[in-house]
Amino acid sequence: MAERSGCPINLATEALGDRWSMVLLRDIIFGNQRTFRAILDNSLEGIATNILAARLKMLLAEEFLTAASDPSHKQRTIYSLTEKSIALVPALIALGAWGRAFLPTTPELSAPNKVLAEGGQQLQEVFMDELRERHLGQLFVHEGPRPSTLLQEAYEAARADAVKFGVRGEAEKR
Repeated sequence: MAERSGCPINLATEALGDRWSMVLLRDIIFGNQRTFRAILDNSLEGIATNILAARLKMLLAEEFLTAASDPSHKQRTIYSLTEKSIALVPALIALGAWGRAFLPTTPELSAPNKVLAEGGQQLQEVFMDELRERHLGQLFVHEGPRPSTLLQEAYEAARADAVKFGVRGEAEKR
């Protein structure tokens, strides 16, 4: 990649600046979507197969992801985060908090971000350690509920409230 300047914001934007790269990392980080089919089938934004393939190839080349054959299915590839992508978690949480503050988000998709943002650096670091266990095989030792469980519970509670109070959210849009 030929950089335009040595500015860290420019370099980060050049590494992740297309429309889909951060969304794909979001789906892997927060949605645990680890295969091409899982990412494609669960894409809230409706990514096309050719774009998904190209972005996964780019994320592999830029070392945001690694790929390994699925031992239970010869034709399936399992994508894993690298430390480089796990280190983006605080930035993604901050970006999501900004989106919650200034854009028309849905309650159920905002709830996990709210938990992580309000949980502060400690919860974010524990979540990153959980990702390191899942993607890098590192030991995860933590007392209490897993951050991913807290995020799922927040999503489900917000979704239930949206249905109960008639708020049109992602569940009703599909």
